[in-house]
Amino acid sequence: MRKLAFLLAFAALLPQPRALAGGAPDCSARSAILVHLDSGETLYEKNADAKMLIASTTKIMTAIVVIESCEPGDTVKIDSRSAGVEGSSMYLKAGESYTVEELLYGLMLVSGNDAATALALHTAGSIEDFAALMNEKARKLGMSSSSFKNPHGLDEEGHYSTARDMAALAAYCMKNPDFAKIASSKSRRVGDAVLYNHNKLLGSYDGCTGLKTGYTRAAGRTLVSSAERGDAAYVCVTLCAPNDWEDHRRLYDWAFSSFRCEAVIPAELSFEVPLVSGEAAGVRAGPGESVRLILPPEAEISYETELPPFAFAPIAAGERAGLVRAFADGELIAEAELFYLGDAPLRQGLALTAAQRLRRAVCGAARGGPYYLVVDR
Repeated sequence: MRKLAFLLAFAALLPQPRALAGGAPDCSARSAILVHLDSGETLYEKNADAKMLIASTTKIMTAIVVIESCEPGDTVKIDSRSAGVEGSSMYLKAGESYTVEELLYGLMLVSGNDAATALALHTAGSIEDFAALMNEKARKLGMSSSSFKNPHGLDEEGHYSTARDMAALAAYCMKNPDFAKIASSKSRRVGDAVLYNHNKLLGSYDGCTGLKTGYTRAAGRTLVSSAERGDAAYVCVTLCAPNDWEDHRRLYDWAFSSFRCEAVIPAELSFEVPLVSGEAAGVRAGPGESVRLILPPEAEISYETELPPFAFAPIAAGERAGLVRAFADGELIAEAELFYLGDAPLRQGLALTAAQRLRRAVCGAARGGPYYLVVDR
């Protein structure tokens, strides 16, 4: 996992000339962004760092904090603080009991403000303490332009985020299987009621996998969605967008038709390093994990490696071997560490250590003798 984090962090630092690629459609939103889910690479953005009201898309943060803090089967008793909260609702009544999981479906599918309040109180004891958990999570995710004051997204001073921050949050959440299952559900029965997801894209756009709608008069229409086709997965955020459904469809259509998602450094990529004093003549080195990025359809990938001219046995699988760099049409796009892929034992009967063998080879060369790297006992 640390290696993967390194790869993604490196990719984020690389130049991104395709961040505003030609041919991208405009959208009705005051603020918008479209990102590749796995790498976080930006394909399209419009005023993406403006601090905006986010309405019920707030509930994405609420859901992930609850999922990571509570057990789905925990019982939540509804009290007067939750029942009757204004705005969208799953119509909870004081004295009723629900599981955390049931309330999460009410939170994400029908955008229940009452469910948001009940979950916040169950998790942290108060709205203020739950908001502190939301802000702590935001800091951990690098959402530096966000501030949360409540779990439901009703307009409140000091409650805001940005399209870029919300995309980062959504990408993180969709990698959580419990969250993704809820966000992608078209309906769910809770008690005697059937809850239907307000996200119309789930039933009308090929490949849509979630996420969350929102609206208040001050915020306008807000929408965070995700879509996947084949190996390509994206997150789209529009804030204050009167034509949000069409905005998301057009941006996804453009992304799926204009880019390919590829393992620019495949996990199976490997290179042979000559082996000195080993049972085998060489040992292979590879990245172990894939680095996936989005590329224009015509891009050609090439590689450059930093590997030793030879390696001394014995070698243990997992030892660092060097680096590989991937280029698209000559432009550096990714870098990954290479590790030896298998054990390389010392040739049977050899007793000298690698340092002793190197010292003997160097001394022999200094005396003008043959440059022996493979030595006897």
